[in-house]
Amino acid sequence: MPKKDLFEYAVIRVVPRVEREEFLNAGVIVYCAPQQFLGMKYCISPERIRALCAEADIKEIRAQLENFERICNGKAMASPIARLPLPGRFRWLTATRSTIIQCSMVHPGICDEAAATLEKIFRQQVACD
Repeated sequence: MPKKDLFEYAVIRVVPRVEREEFLNAGVIVYCAPQQFLGMKYCISPERIRALCAEADIKEIRAQLENFERICNGKAMASPIARLPLPGRFRWLTATRSTIIQCSMVHPGICDEAAATLEKIFRQQVACD
């Protein structure tokens, strides 16, 4: 029987107008300590975002998601957050905030392979076509 590992994930949301609390699922972030895995996947659908807010700044949203990804991958060397260990980066990225990029509550699960789980949850929660 394959070994099962505990993982945590959150859905990454684009909230074009924070005061309206409307959001669009744009990505997923997954952390699995036993596999030393922290990864995220996202996609931007300008049409879907503009359906919520015609004035949405797609370039700014893209820039924020790219920075989110750099921190997740530990590549934003200008940011001290990117130098944190994996659990610290996951906790910082999934912390509650009132900005244009937000995360859902963190959910636990059990998986065989965290990277495959990231892909599966992305398909289920985001399904960007």
